Amino acid sequence: MVDHKQIDADWAARGFSCELWVDPPGQRWEAFTNTIDELVIVLEGEMEFEVEGQVQHLQPCEELLIPAGAIHSARNVGSTTARWLFGYRRD
Repeated sequence: MVDHKQIDADWAARGFSCELWVDPPGQRWEAFTNTIDELVIVLEGEMEFEVEGQVQHLQPCEELLIPAGAIHSARNVGSTTARWLFGYRRD
């Protein structure tokens, strides 16, 4: 089980925010870019992340750093609701 509060504390110590996102099956967020680094981690469900053309299927507890400026997408490829955390580097 992934502990949201523990991840929040860890990310804060590393200079990142931490927010919960919930996506229904089939939800797709395509071709985004950010001006700052972003972290994501899946709590439950089946999420696919594509960063600069590289597709990754994260398992719960696996963290992914999306570098500033990288074109990226997030997709719920599972048949259930996905819950995942995202955070941006704080200045």
